[in-house]
Amino acid sequence: MTLGRREAVTAGAGLMLALAAGPAAARTEDAATGSSPRRPRTLFITGDSTAAQKYADAAPETGWGMALPFFLHRDTTVSNHAVNGRSTKSFLDEGRLDPITAALRPGDVLLVQFGHNDAKSTDPARYAAPWGAYQDNLRVFVEAARSRGALPVIATSVERRRFDAAGTAQRSLGDHPAAARAVAAACGTPLLDIEALSLELWQRLGPEATKTYFNWTATEQDNTHFNPPGAIEVARLVARELLRTRVLAPRETRRLDDDIPTDRITWPPAVPSAS
Repeated sequence: MTLGRREAVTAGAGLMLALAAGPAAARTEDAATGSSPRRPRTLFITGDSTAAQKYADAAPETGWGMALPFFLHRDTTVSNHAVNGRSTKSFLDEGRLDPITAALRPGDVLLVQFGHNDAKSTDPARYAAPWGAYQDNLRVFVEAARSRGALPVIATSVERRRFDAAGTAQRSLGDHPAAARAVAAACGTPLLDIEALSLELWQRLGPEATKTYFNWTATEQDNTHFNPPGAIEVARLVARELLRTRVLAPRETRRLDDDIPTDRITWPPAVPSAS
């Protein structure tokens, strides 16, 4: 990849910090005053299969990024670059951040949600230790956004469907959510705590009802990936957090409390050859 991870962490730190202040301050002012941003902006999603675009051969599996536009004003475009099976490490190693960085414009948002695959310690191509490489990699995303005048946003990973015998929802992501929270705090980056919010949602729904949100079919019992109802509800959590953290102004969101018909989810016929 053209943007070396270690170089991005260390080089030009002063310039990065100077660039960071402008977009973040502008977003806060927009939200506080209720005024529109100066230009329509794009929200770029980077992440793994829980957020990614799915295609007809995977239906009814649905990434939450597919449902996020339902909750955003039409002037805010979602550009979903999440890819199945990726961690911060593999996403960067494959050079996937480079074209995103080139496309970022001042005022855009770069939403970063990884963790599921970073935690796979038996897979050296994807594993990133939570208090080491994972945090370093998240900082690369943060600094890449700031180098382009865009606003980085870190999100903790959405939780799996996992319950103990007593019906209590269980955490499954180890230290990676805590490590992401620490990076967001250290970098002064907005944090969407989707891990905590999704765990709360699964607990409220309970073991049986949550099956209707995950990709449970006649042939598969998938407790990680979503079907349309699950993707819509996780996207709703994301949109509400974008509003709560003042990344988006109230007029940039819509339908946060509305029922979204699941038949609005569609799957394109084939995976593009570039994926």
